[in-house]
Amino acid sequence: MTDLQQYVDTWWTSIGDLLDLAGELDDADWDAPTDLPGWDVRAVLSHVAHLEGVLGGAPHEQADVPEDLPHVHGLMGQFTEIGVLTRRDADPARIIEEIRRYTAVRHDELLADPPTDPAALAPGIFGAIGWPTVTLLRNRPLDIWMHEQDVRRAIGRPGNLDTPGARHSADYLLESLGFVLGKRLKAAAGTTLAACVEGHEPVAVTVGDDGRGTRLPQLPSDPDVTLRMGRECFILLAGGRRPAAAADVTVEGDHELAARFLTGLGVTP
Repeated sequence: MTDLQQYVDTWWTSIGDLLDLAGELDDADWDAPTDLPGWDVRAVLSHVAHLEGVLGGAPHEQADVPEDLPHVHGLMGQFTEIGVLTRRDADPARIIEEIRRYTAVRHDELLADPPTDPAALAPGIFGAIGWPTVTLLRNRPLDIWMHEQDVRRAIGRPGNLDTPGARHSADYLLESLGFVLGKRLKAAAGTTLAACVEGHEPVAVTVGDDGRGTRLPQLPSDPDVTLRMGRECFILLAGGRRPAAAADVTVEGDHELAARFLTGLGVTP
């Protein structure tokens, strides 16, 4: 199985998990606030319905996004808010049915004509912003699983932390450690950091003379800082959901560097 096929399978499994959860929600659950500013459970699932509809051939949607919404940033933020606004009064069953219908269409298309070129431009708006196929296919399971977790935390039903989507999402976000250490923190050349996330291979990164953070082939014997945490803790931090989860991280070495790193770890909205 190619990486692209694996991403499709992981996305499809994550869609099934999300739909199962959505089908169990009661009326009050749909109004529960999530960790995402300005979004309740309805907004999260409306966003999923919109994006999956874009990929599955749904009619084009338009909405006037108010300029004063504090949680909306940039053109992509405005785009993702469209689906939330157009479904604000929609029946929950309709939102679920949209996700089910358009993901089924997309899945059938991907099975009938499997993507083979990672560098080929992604379809529609994603290609228009420069995304290659591999970026789109890697991001969809991340987006879906992260939003399933947003819903679960909002309604107090944790779970599904050891699924294909969970493992994919954490592995994907672990690739950002060098970016955070080098570009975001601007740590000094030679600075090394190791992250040990439960259920994943330890990852070590270092900052080169050019200021870029890169992954090391193996753990150094004495990194400047070592961080140990569970998968959910890492997801909450790297996903920008709950910065307070840093309190659950075990730190060895430079505590000041660790604190700065954990504060800057959120790399996805």
